[in-house]
Amino acid sequence: MGCGGGQPLGVEEVIRPGARKVFCVKFQKEKEGLDEVPFEGHPIGQRIFESVSKDAWKMWLEHMKMLMNEYRLNLGTKEAQEFLIQQMDGYFFGEGAALPPDFVPPRSKA
Repeated sequence: MGCGGGQPLGVEEVIRPGARKVFCVKFQKEKEGLDEVPFEGHPIGQRIFESVSKDAWKMWLEHMKMLMNEYRLNLGTKEAQEFLIQQMDGYFFGEGAALPPDFVPPRSKA
């Protein structure tokens, strides 16, 4: 599955010296890893920490914001939290997270 965005072709990405490295499941290459485990105490948190880069995590956060807005999720409910965890699992480790049925991407400002 494509990742979108990222570095222009021919530009070598530099990982900070001493930074933790992971083989990113989204970009399919070694990249800088997260600094801490997301969702501490949930099994997906450790899995993400071990195999998702900072860049891929930033992409997920943008996708998650879209899901929260489109589905009008209330993260105070267990149902909304479970829905987002399911979507996150699909986004990183499955077929990708589906867009909401009526989603219309915002127009670019170009």
